[in-house]
Amino acid sequence: MAIFPSKEWLNGLEEKINSDERYAEVAKNWEGDLFFHIESEGNLKEDLTFYLDLWHGKCRKVEFKPDASAYPKPAFTLTASYNNITAILTGKLNPMTAMMTMKLKVSGSMGYMMRNVPTVLDFVRVAGEATEEIL
Repeated sequence: MAIFPSKEWLNGLEEKINSDERYAEVAKNWEGDLFFHIESEGNLKEDLTFYLDLWHGKCRKVEFKPDASAYPKPAFTLTASYNNITAILTGKLNPMTAMMTMKLKVSGSMGYMMRNVPTVLDFVRVAGEATEEIL
């Protein structure tokens, strides 16, 4: 576990995803990569991006602070302020509520996302467990 957001946190999340049996089962049919854009706010002084390639319950790749042009067509781009994403990770804000209220903006197939709510919620569980401390 490491401090969110950091390269160590993202690498720890990759390890957690790949070793979590519950996530592997829940996400066994998930196919899609995620590009996160965290908008600066509070303790985060500059915008931050990270990338995850999730495929059938495993994480095939992570990248901290990638150039957006390197991933021109991810399945999903998720954008949130620092305070909103940390509220999601700490369980203070439900991720589905965040999407519906636009506190978490999602670009990609909302139909696919809604058909896979258990996978989305379990991903958030794993990400929260990988978070030792918030910056």
